[in-house]
Amino acid sequence: MNPSDPPFRSPELMSAGDTTLLVVDVQDKLIGLIPERQRIVWNIARLIRGAKVLGLPVLATEQYPKGLGATTAELAALLDAPVPDKIGFSCLACKAVAQRLAADDRPKVLLAGIEAHVCIQQTALDLLASGHSVYVAVDAVGSRYAIDQKVALDRMLASGATLTTVEAALFEWCQAAGTPEFKQISALVREAAPSGD
Repeated sequence: MNPSDPPFRSPELMSAGDTTLLVVDVQDKLIGLIPERQRIVWNIARLIRGAKVLGLPVLATEQYPKGLGATTAELAALLDAPVPDKIGFSCLACKAVAQRLAADDRPKVLLAGIEAHVCIQQTALDLLASGHSVYVAVDAVGSRYAIDQKVALDRMLASGATLTTVEAALFEWCQAAGTPEFKQISALVREAAPSGD
C-alpha cells in the first residue's frame, strides 16, 4: 500500500460523505408516552448537531401532525422547517423524503426517532428493500413498551440493518481526531446526559 493512498475504510462504516440522518416522528403527543424520552430527544439533538457540523443531510418527518402535534420544540429548532408530514407509517411513503433520498443518492441512512416497532421498523425495512444500508441508533429510538422495542430491533437486525449508538455514529462520521470538526464532535460526546424523564 502506497503511503499517499487514502486509508482503507470498511464498507460497513458510515461516513459524512455517504450517510443521511433521518429523524422520524418525534412529536409532542407521541414522545410524552415514551420511556426515557428526555434521553432520546437529547441523543437525537446531538445527532442533528453532529450531522450539521460534518455536512450530512438531515431529513425529518411528522406522522399526522393534525392529530399528533408538531415535532417537539427542542428538535424543531434544529431542523429545517417545515418538516414534511405523512400518514403512511414508512417514511418512504412521504414523497418529500423519498425524493430527497433519491436526489442525494447517499447509500446509507441512520434512523432515529419513534416508535421503533412502527415507523422506524417499517422505514428500515423499506429502505433495505430499496437498496440502502440502514443503521439504527438504538439509544435514539423508543417505543411505549420495552417488548415492542426489543422485537423491532431484533427484527431489523435480522433483516440486515446495523445497530449502533449515537456516540459510535458521531465518531464514525468524523473518522479522525485533530480537526476542527473533531473538536465540535468531541464536545457533543462530552455533554452531560439529562437525568430522569
